[in-house]
Amino acid sequence: MNAHLPLRPVLSRASRPLTVEIPAVDEHGTTVPTPIAGEHPLTLYVDKREIVTLMTLGAAPEALAIGWLRNQRLVQSLDEIAAVQVDWEVDAVAVTTRGGLHDADEKLGSRTVTTGCGQGTVFGGLMDEIDQLRLPGDRSFGQSTLYALMEAVRHHESIYKQAGAVHGCALARATPGGCEILMFFEDVGRHNAVDAIAGQMWLDGVDGAGKIFYTTGRLTSEMVIKTAQMGIPVLVSRSGLTHMGWQIAQKIGLTMIGRAQGRHYLLFTGAEHFRRD
Repeated sequence: MNAHLPLRPVLSRASRPLTVEIPAVDEHGTTVPTPIAGEHPLTLYVDKREIVTLMTLGAAPEALAIGWLRNQRLVQSLDEIAAVQVDWEVDAVAVTTRGGLHDADEKLGSRTVTTGCGQGTVFGGLMDEIDQLRLPGDRSFGQSTLYALMEAVRHHESIYKQAGAVHGCALARATPGGCEILMFFEDVGRHNAVDAIAGQMWLDGVDGAGKIFYTTGRLTSEMVIKTAQMGIPVLVSRSGLTHMGWQIAQKIGLTMIGRAQGRHYLLFTGAEHFRRD
């Protein structure tokens, strides 16, 4: 036996299905079964102490927990971890160490690390606020406005066109002639771009009612919650969505459209507020 090999922790084998199939409505009004990515909360406990909630696809939860502890410099070697056990019935992963964490009190606070690029962080009880989020029911959003939005975004000058490697978010509104982009921000992570939109809306005194939020990134639970917090009833992306994002959008009454490029789109939630004009 090689004396240099670290002690391997006892691991559960608790990966989850990576996709979920939901119904969506395409640009022709046809309902199509559509696979979407899973997204699950996984609360990390170390030696019975709650550390953080990670939003994850669930493909490799044991490796995720170990890697997060490693990258946070809370453990220095694999030898320090005795066991990693995942229980999806309670959405938790329990890590047992052999000697405790390093400088845990200084490095940690209660937070949720989301699926956003760059590990966007939602502090405090953001997930607890979902039940209080509701959008007005008397609203509508037309297919022609969606197409006008996509055309406006296509012609908008952006860093992405020059250099790539960024996400963009836009706040827009319908106009008699189509759709107007009110503000557009880009950043290395979509969570930064959406936060910039939220901040500028406050600075400019812009209300979210009747507006449209567009993002180049995935429609995760974080994006859905932040859009609703700004009071914006319509969320559009050229990308796909996660299962938790879809569930929350349904619950709060958000009109959510994904995979929108050119004349193609999929309407995932809020069909009662959408007009195929």
